[in-house]
Amino acid sequence: MSIKEQLAPAGSPQATVRPQHAAAPSPHGTPGQSTFKTLLGIGAGNAVEWFDWAIYATFASFISGQLFSKADPTSAFLATMAIFAVGFVARPFGGAFFGLIGDKVGRKAAMTMAVGLASVGSLIIAITPTYSSIGAGASLILLVARLLQGLAHGGEMPSAQTYLAEVAPAPKRGFYSTLMYFSGTAGIVVGTLLGAILTVTLSKEQMGAFGWRIPFAVGALMGLYTLIMRSRLKETKQFEEQKSAKAAHGTSGPSVFSQIMANWRQALQVIGLTVGLTVVYYIWSVSTPAYAIANMKMDPATALWTGVAANLVFMAVLPFWGKLSDRIGRRPVLLISALGAAVMQFPMSSLVRGEAWQLFIAMSVMLVFIAASASIVPAVYAELFPTAIRTIGVAIPYAICVAAFGGTAAFLQAGFNAWFGHSVGGTVFAVYAIVLLLITAVTVYKLPESVGKDLRG
Repeated sequence: MSIKEQLAPAGSPQATVRPQHAAAPSPHGTPGQSTFKTLLGIGAGNAVEWFDWAIYATFASFISGQLFSKADPTSAFLATMAIFAVGFVARPFGGAFFGLIGDKVGRKAAMTMAVGLASVGSLIIAITPTYSSIGAGASLILLVARLLQGLAHGGEMPSAQTYLAEVAPAPKRGFYSTLMYFSGTAGIVVGTLLGAILTVTLSKEQMGAFGWRIPFAVGALMGLYTLIMRSRLKETKQFEEQKSAKAAHGTSGPSVFSQIMANWRQALQVIGLTVGLTVVYYIWSVSTPAYAIANMKMDPATALWTGVAANLVFMAVLPFWGKLSDRIGRRPVLLISALGAAVMQFPMSSLVRGEAWQLFIAMSVMLVFIAASASIVPAVYAELFPTAIRTIGVAIPYAICVAAFGGTAAFLQAGFNAWFGHSVGGTVFAVYAIVLLLITAVTVYKLPESVGKDLRG
């Protein structure tokens, strides 16, 4: 019996005694399916999505030199980053498309198609001819590839986290949901490490000629492997029960649109829960090392390695928060996250002054609080909606929020510094982040507690 089961109150789900010789159970929503294969299939696909995002940002300077005109390097780089932003713009459309597939055809189908499309996008980028070979056609192909990836990424997170929430045992749903940000951050770390290895191993000329293509080819292969894994997964029990019930009654049930309209409050709650988290996550997990390089003149290699170390701290504390939410509830953990990050935003921003230890402490402290939300929001999202619209109900508001706030966070941070100066600009951005975190805190305060909720129905 696990320690958690021994300490659980009598009569609670955790207190159920299982014979010592009994086989480990499969996830609640997929009878007979290996827990390891299930989690690997979900996590690998999520890691591929975030890996794609990381390597594009990491190798943007090489992409701009190869797929755009070299006549104006600054304009070429800006165009490369604009196409990067297109991926965020495409997310809501991907969320709607794959969300509909997830709720009508199945969670497994949506997850499999999303990772397959993302893999195609990576392959296209890896083999795109240079600007010197086909002119503006190279830039156009890159745009198409990023649109495909944006559509895929818009559908990946909602469909995968819905599947994960439905297969997880209810008493451990918070712990299981930590897989989403754990695997995603692992994808970012691997992408960053691959970039560091390639830049050290290859010369600048080799990187420009072919080295930058290697990560995208790796991403395509990883996506193909994940597609095969996901194609072997079973559909969730909740979706199959709903499908059987509809077939028994000879009806498709209420339309998706009518159900979304009936659950509009939950859609607004998804936005409220996401708006603060997405801004501080993108800033503190991804952009702060670049900020230290540009504004504090920190050594680039030192800043990047420090960022990797802080993200490892983030990954390490995710399971702790997930387990804690299963014991004390979702709302207390979410409130600790939002209010803690809001309180620490100013002091930790002020701490970043150019030394590696300062950057590491600031990022780690913020990421520990951010991890409290990141660990369990996949479970909380799923617990908000009925089975019939659990994927699309989350997908559309989540993708819109991430595109509008997460996708613009780094730009606004840099923009405020350029418009108002470093000191005032930093203060303005900190106030902006704190206001959004307080919106999240208010949303959490008004949420009903959902720990252990039955996701059937």
